[in-house]
Amino acid sequence: VPTRPSPHDLRAVGATVDLCERAGKPLIFVVNGATPKAKITYEAAVALSQHGTVAPVTLHHRTDFAASMIDGRTVMEVDPKGRSAREVIELWDYVADRLEKNFRRTVFSAPGMSSAAPIAAASRPAGGFGRRVVGQ
Repeated sequence: VPTRPSPHDLRAVGATVDLCERAGKPLIFVVNGATPKAKITYEAAVALSQHGTVAPVTLHHRTDFAASMIDGRTVMEVDPKGRSAREVIELWDYVADRLEKNFRRTVFSAPGMSSAAPIAAASRPAGGFGRRVVGQ
């Protein structure tokens, strides 16, 4: 859940947290649009942490985000070694790791799996992560 470190954004987050809880879905807060080294950025992360996991990477407000969008590119394309690109890459690495761990936890340690279940599972079409299996 991307959240700017501002009182208005922090107040608005409650409805999203409620929706995720009702749906039984996990969430991760991402502090974005933050001013580097600002006290409110730290305070926002602390406030968000009382309601869920906060990503260890903060996306800071930098002009290269807006500049890269002028011609439809990303900060990784414009300046792959820049600070903004590094933050986005670090955030993706964190999110991808969380997704992988969640996938492995839910798929490979499913509760109530009997000795016959692995055989039945092996005969199912390979898919996963919303991929469609064609021709089976």
